[in-house]
Amino acid sequence: METTSRAVAQASAAEGGQPVPSARRTVDGYLEAPFPWYGLDEAFTGPRWLMQVGTAADGTVEHGSIGHGDEPSVRHETAGEDRGKFAVVVTVAASPSRRSADGTGLLEATSVSSAAWLAGVGLLSFTWPGQMDHSLRDDWLEQQTETAWVLADDLAGPDWSMLSLPVDGVPTPFHYRESEFGWVLAGSTNEGVHVGAYGRGMSAYGLGFAVVKDISAYA
Repeated sequence: METTSRAVAQASAAEGGQPVPSARRTVDGYLEAPFPWYGLDEAFTGPRWLMQVGTAADGTVEHGSIGHGDEPSVRHETAGEDRGKFAVVVTVAASPSRRSADGTGLLEATSVSSAAWLAGVGLLSFTWPGQMDHSLRDDWLEQQTETAWVLADDLAGPDWSMLSLPVDGVPTPFHYRESEFGWVLAGSTNEGVHVGAYGRGMSAYGLGFAVVKDISAYA
């Protein structure tokens, strides 16, 4: 899997799972991406919002997320709490192992596992027990983050099942898993990107994905 993605995702989770500040939701980074962005298709008619992009060391945009539904908040351990309904779509550029643009390093290849990893940690960032002691929370986060990494690196394992969902109207296979926190899925498209998604309160079984025609409309 792509190591820059792991670092970016871990940093995002370490932020405490708070909603992304509006200052980081500008459309500029999305417009710089050399690949198409994916979101839920037109069957979804609810709110859509930008989250953030991830870049390589040379500044090249490699992945990013788009939210749909209720903007998620951290899941606290309060009985009967309304946790909201949302689905976040993660787009990851499908790239082979290559030299960085400045020639100073090697960028590892991305894969479906990269999308699964980013989706898994994305879900984690909004589900850590907020009432947990800070020292225990850090241990919990580290443990769960490592678990998400291991799961993403074993898509053929027993924790994943296969789910067919439409991508640009074409049935496409996805790796899918559920947990107490929500669900995660990941697959590839014909447009040179991998797509991951995570959410809760919205069934993954009824979703479809499509290229975003105008990303600036999300800003």
